[in-house]
Amino acid sequence: MKILVPVKRVIDAYVKIRVKLDETGVETQNVKMSMNPFCEIAVEEAIRLKEAGKADEVVAVSAGPDACQETLRTALAIGADKAIHIQTDADLQPLAIAKLLKGVAESENPDLIILGKQAIDGDNNQTGQMLSALLGWPQGTFISSLDIEDDSIVITREIDGGLQTLRLNRPAVLTTDLRLNEPRYPSLPNMMKAKKKPIDTTTPETLGVDVSPRFETLKVSEPPAREAGVKVDSVDALIDKLKNEAKVI
Repeated sequence: MKILVPVKRVIDAYVKIRVKLDETGVETQNVKMSMNPFCEIAVEEAIRLKEAGKADEVVAVSAGPDACQETLRTALAIGADKAIHIQTDADLQPLAIAKLLKGVAESENPDLIILGKQAIDGDNNQTGQMLSALLGWPQGTFISSLDIEDDSIVITREIDGGLQTLRLNRPAVLTTDLRLNEPRYPSLPNMMKAKKKPIDTTTPETLGVDVSPRFETLKVSEPPAREAGVKVDSVDALIDKLKNEAKVI
């Protein structure tokens, strides 16, 4: 079984986000970048399936500028067998990414695609669902457990009412939730080996995909500063503030 794992390069989760002075986006110059945490979970799950003898090959793929190769080498250091870089400097939106991944999937013919449920930069939570629709494959989103049984996949996904267990036919698209696993850290020897591994490159044009933006970001601004709380002397005063100031009752 071949598993395709898309990964995204984002601002490190522990870096404080700063908005550009012109409010056109967030500052990325001289900012630490890392693999999206949900993508780390997807890579880890794919590697665990390989280690368990349920997968034969893990292929990592990323779309973006040349710097994305650093993220792909992290995936290789964790245990991926192959990496594919879709080179583009375009501002990629979820639909464009899904179309690019569809093109890669059609050439690689994976049995399973595992990706993070969302990226921590845009928080769109759209790419996996769009990719499933474009491929016509069943999807399992927000999964917290995964088991391979012959030609089917048994997953548990988190929903508002609790947990839902589904059986899907392969091939399928799965998106990972935080509770699926705990990603490992790549070892230093594996990181050194990953630097020497070749990375296949392609372009949106080669895949026949138009990555032109479908919507325009008008303005990016920081949220208003949170006001300090106040103490009240009685229940009546609390009710009055909730009713007349907060207007929640």
